Amino acid sequence: MLDHLSIQCADVVASGAFYDQVLAVLGARRIVDYGEVAGFGVPPRPTFWIGPQTTGTGFRESHVAFTAPDRAAVVAFHDVAVAAGAESLHAPRLWPEYDPDYFGAFVRDPDGNNVEAVCLGPG
Repeated sequence: MLDHLSIQCADVVASGAFYDQVLAVLGARRIVDYGEVAGFGVPPRPTFWIGPQTTGTGFRESHVAFTAPDRAAVVAFHDVAVAAGAESLHAPRLWPEYDPDYFGAFVRDPDGNNVEAVCLGPG
């Protein structure tokens, strides 16, 4: 259903460095930079974008969930995010209330957004 998603950041440089690290363990990377806007994804096309906050006032939390290829990548995502200074919201674990095979981890990005890596496959 979604083609791409973009979020606004208070500090694009800090957020870009964070997403460079955590998305790499999920098989994605920064694909394009347009001034203060960066696009991430699996080549050749970016599907997740960050840019400077230009509209609205105050903070409105977003939740973004990235697909992980396996459960080990979910654990690596969490470990890399925490090592980069992210707050851990939920360590990697099964979430059977969502789906019997839902394995996810949740952290806060530099702007306070709830960012997740999830694998929906067994083991």
